[in-house]
Amino acid sequence: MTTLYRGMDRATLDAAYNNSKAVPGSARMMVRFRARSADVYRDVACRCGLAYGPSPRQRYDWFPAGPAGAPTFVFIHGGYWQACAKEDFAFIVHGPLKRGFNVVLAEYTLAPQASMTQIVGEIGALLDHLQADRDGLGIARQPLCLSGHSAGGHLAGMYRSHPLVSQAMPISALVDLEPISLGSLNDKLQLTAREVEAFSPLRHIARGAPMTVVVGDAELPELIRHSRQYAADCQERGETASFVPVPGCNHFSVLEDLASPTGVQMAALARAMPTK
Repeated sequence: MTTLYRGMDRATLDAAYNNSKAVPGSARMMVRFRARSADVYRDVACRCGLAYGPSPRQRYDWFPAGPAGAPTFVFIHGGYWQACAKEDFAFIVHGPLKRGFNVVLAEYTLAPQASMTQIVGEIGALLDHLQADRDGLGIARQPLCLSGHSAGGHLAGMYRSHPLVSQAMPISALVDLEPISLGSLNDKLQLTAREVEAFSPLRHIARGAPMTVVVGDAELPELIRHSRQYAADCQERGETASFVPVPGCNHFSVLEDLASPTGVQMAALARAMPTK
């Protein structure tokens, strides 16, 4: 056996990050997510497909909470940087909207069309676009929480020091790219050694926004380790970070909790970043 990472060979490493296989019925859950998200686009006021760049996937959707001066919740979807779309997860807007947050659903170009360098750069371009308020949303000087799930949690962690961000909430985030680079997930990503080093939030903890680091307590051990270690390392460096395990939730059902205004995540966010 050739050990690649933390005592794991290639097959064991792939299994350690295979969320779909680890959760029975995950494909059916995604079908339900998409159906509920389609209902959101039908029933909830939205400015859809706003452009922050020239590429087809450099787009975001805007769901206003109503009152001027409301804080904003930016959500970046997961899919290991190579699958899914913002439209798959629109159902999560109910949680933050009902807590008084505007919601931005972010999109980005996927691998293999885009490298990790490009993907990370696109999220920076989105935040710069929102900070400049080029679409007249009125949020540039209001509190903003940057969140994301899985790969999206990684991207949120990359930008907790952006001046627009006043709170960060990475969910089930991948904060070290080394194990990703060693398994089959890298077939499309083709991560370089420079990208692994530069774009692993765990390796670059600097001053930034307070964080609520979330993970389902029924997730794969490696996913839990990433979040637990990230929160602990941030705390050791004097950063404000809380570790919030969501009871009974796996990598998919943790999004069900996010979609609930009375869920663990929205309660934690309300404590960290109260709305008016």
